Formats: sequence, structure tokens, C-alpha cells
Amino acid sequence: MSVPAADSAFSKDRPFPSLITENRLLSRPGSAKETRHIIANLAGSGLHYKAGDSLGVFPTNRPQEVSELLQRLGATGDEPVMLPKATAPIAVREALTSRLALSGPTRKIVETLSTKAADAGEKAKLAGLLAPESKEVLTAFLDEREFVDLLAEFPSARLTPQELVDHLRRLMPRLYSIASSPKVYPAEIHLTVAVVRYATNGRDRVGVCSTFLADRVQVGTTPTPVFVSHSHFGPPEDGAKDCIMVGPGTGIAPFRAFVQDRVAGGAKGRNWVFFGDQHRATDFLYGEEWEQYVAQGQVARLDTAFSRDQHLKIYVQDRMRENAAELWAWLKAGAYFYVCGDAKRMAKDVDTALHDIVMQQGGMTPEQAADYVKQLKKEKRYQRDVY
Repeated sequence: MSVPAADSAFSKDRPFPSLITENRLLSRPGSAKETRHIIANLAGSGLHYKAGDSLGVFPTNRPQEVSELLQRLGATGDEPVMLPKATAPIAVREALTSRLALSGPTRKIVETLSTKAADAGEKAKLAGLLAPESKEVLTAFLDEREFVDLLAEFPSARLTPQELVDHLRRLMPRLYSIASSPKVYPAEIHLTVAVVRYATNGRDRVGVCSTFLADRVQVGTTPTPVFVSHSHFGPPEDGAKDCIMVGPGTGIAPFRAFVQDRVAGGAKGRNWVFFGDQHRATDFLYGEEWEQYVAQGQVARLDTAFSRDQHLKIYVQDRMRENAAELWAWLKAGAYFYVCGDAKRMAKDVDTALHDIVMQQGGMTPEQAADYVKQLKKEKRYQRDVY
């Protein structure tokens, strides 16, 4: 039986120190991506979750980035600094490690460096960046850099630890869609994590939380602060309803939870899963599980789109269009339609495809199709978890 939320002493304001019990590579050798399956243990937390919820994770920054910042400041790391709303100072090393984001510099830090710079060349460069006509140049300059880059490029502008800290934003927790059902895994939470690594301005950069989970958390030993973020996103309460789930890449995570949940609960409604990524051989996340569900009749349809496996790129929205008549038949019969993943492009393309299918298959005008889709949303039959 799940524990009511109020019964747990742990929350976003007081996260639970979970132990990570598994960290396994999901993508195969040769993949352009690094995707990992992470399991967080909830035993003893009193926390409960449902399919569709997210797990909040509080990461720490990479020690080498913190050390370089301290070196550039000429600081030992023990210097006390005050953070906003704090009642007592903490050591600057702790602030830079676990409280503050080291990326996302703004115009404000450039202005501060400009007043502090002692070198004429540095002063001239900073003045050029701050000139009224240089707005776009400054934006492009800052997009390529983190705070450490600025301290390295303008070494004559000496900041105190407090002056640097005053420019940094809070390090926020990251939310990951949960990839497991409490009906199957009541005492643990599974995550599907795309590990972010890239380079700008000649430096290696990383996603703070994805590399925290992938590289810095020791399985079974590092307490990882987590909390459950409850969501309105979730499978239909009526198990007789059909579900159409579109989740390319790590967007597949909640649908692994949905299908586990529906199978464990004996739901009679059909499940239709759309999954897409680059290559079947290297990027078919949980592929064996999906094929087993299909073999056992627990997933009625599995449509995959591996964009790089053929000359013309194929995406999940293309598979939807290919199956337009059947998709419309499922919707007419009361199916729920879910999308999870990239908000910028994929979710928009899927939404456009859905409108087109409703219009063509339903013999509607664009306005009628838009009203139909609006009604689906109103009835909670069209739900999105996009980021």
C-alpha cells in the first residue's frame, strides 16, 4: 500500500538521502549518445510515487570546476560567504560545490569585471562588449562561456569570493520522468538519463545533474538528495481505456512506467507505443522489454522510427501519419494520447501530425480539428510531459 505524501518527512525542502543502487549504460557501443538507467532506493523514506511523476535530484558541481574557480579567485575555499536568505555564512567551496550554478553568466558580471580590470587591453575588450551596439555580440560571447572562462580571460579583474558568489544563481534540482511503476517497484525509482557532454570556447562542458548521476555518484555509497514531484500526467484511471504513447529518446521513460503499471494492474485497455531514436542497433532503449511486451500481447502495437538507419530520416510523427486511419480509430473509440520528450521540435511536430490526422481522417476543417484536439485536452485524453 502506498504511503500518503503527508506521512513522509521528506520533500523538496528536506530531500531524502537516497542511495543509487544501479547505474547501467542503456545505449550500446557506437551510439552518438550516452543514455543510462539509474535506480534510486527509497527504502525508509516514506516517499511514494505514481506512474507519471518525476524524481527531483539535487546535484553537485564537478570538483575540478570548483577548484579552478577558487584558484582563479586566489582563494583557499575556506573563506566565508553569505548566500541570499541565509542566516549564517558558509565556506565558499561548499557554496560553489552544492549551492550555486557555475554557468549562465549575465551582463552584470561583465559590468563588474569592467570596473575591476586593471589591464588596459582587458578594460578595452570589456568596454567593447558593454557598448550599446554590442548587445548581440555580448549575448553570443556569454552563450559560449561559464564563470570560470571570464575569470580566466580577465585575470586583472580581481574579485573576492563574496563578489563572485553575488553573481551566481542557485543550483536548482533537476526533474527526471520516472521510468518505473510503484506497483512493480514500490521501494525504488528508475530513471532514464541522457548524459550531456559537449564543448564550447575550447572547454569540455557537462550537464551538471546528468554527469553527477553518471560519474560522481558512487553506486551504493553516495547519499543523493532526492524528492518526488507529483504530476497530473499519468495513465487513465479507467484501465479499460486504450493508451497511445509517443516517447522518442528518453521521452520513453514515463511510458515504461505506464505499461508496467497497466500490466501489473490488469488493465484491459490496449497499449500502443511509438519510440524513436538514431539507430536501432545502438539506441533502442529498453528494446528487449518492449519486444517482450509485444510477444506477450501486453503492448498491442510498437512503432519505431530510427532516423539514421536509412537515407531519408524517419521520425515518430512520420509513423503516426503512416498509421493515420488506425490512430483515428483508436481516438474515436476513446483512446488517451500521450507525448513525452523534447518540447522545442518533437512535441510540436507530433502535435501538428495529430491535428492533420484528425482533420483528414475525421473529414474536418482545420478549425474543427483544432476544436477536437482542444476537447481531448479538456477531457485529459491528450497529455504532454515535455521539456
